[in-house]
Amino acid sequence: MNNTVVGVDLAKDVIQVCVFTNKKVRSNAEMTPSEFTAFLANAISLTIVFEACGTSNYWKQKAISLGHDARLISAKLVAAVRQNQKTDKNNALAMVQASLLPDVTFIAGKSIEQQQLQSIMRLRELCVKQKKRQQATN
Repeated sequence: MNNTVVGVDLAKDVIQVCVFTNKKVRSNAEMTPSEFTAFLANAISLTIVFEACGTSNYWKQKAISLGHDARLISAKLVAAVRQNQKTDKNNALAMVQASLLPDVTFIAGKSIEQQQLQSIMRLRELCVKQKKRQQATN
């Protein structure tokens, strides 16, 4: 296993990246999504930990396709490990710390096919809701 762990706090415009190597935080910097993609492409195989959220499956798949070991971790676990206020920097650091705990259970991400099926099911549910609403008004 690689001894470099990267905790990534995902947001819409800014991605906080905390690099932890040899028991020290090497950097905890903000990146744009394009800068983060370039970081992933240029880095040699890392263990990358994302907090499970809406976009984490996309980034996990992206990291795996670029040769990294990507994992998802529970938001509740990150919140329990975080020591200070909820900021992007503290969250990224807490992800690294939580991933290094013994007996951590990581979340299995969704494949592209699973995400597609989920989207179809949500569209179907929305159509059924709209149809019921329309029938109720007529």
